[in-house]
Amino acid sequence: MKKIEAVIKPFKLDEVREALSEIGISGLTVTEVKGFGRQKGHTELYRGAEYVVDFLPKIKIEIVVKTESVEPAIEAIIKAARTGKIGDGKIFVMPVEQIVRIRTGETDEAAI
Repeated sequence: MKKIEAVIKPFKLDEVREALSEIGISGLTVTEVKGFGRQKGHTELYRGAEYVVDFLPKIKIEIVVKTESVEPAIEAIIKAARTGKIGDGKIFVMPVEQIVRIRTGETDEAAI
């Protein structure tokens, strides 16, 4: 089992969720986060004053999938989240050792 974390632009959330749903992934966690990568924020003008926005709003999506579902999930996220512009985001994949469903006590793949 693998955990996939994807950091994407906020307006792409619905498209990514739909793309994951189409390949059979229904459970996900969404968090509003702030951060920056290569773009290092940007400068904005507000009431005539210029200021730097260091941390940009992003959305972090977390899903846990069977190992064989990792590549289709990554492809779906890339296809739905890509704008072709800087700041499209990143995808991180890491191993999951154990899952336990609190309500039933089911473990591992039965708990996904």
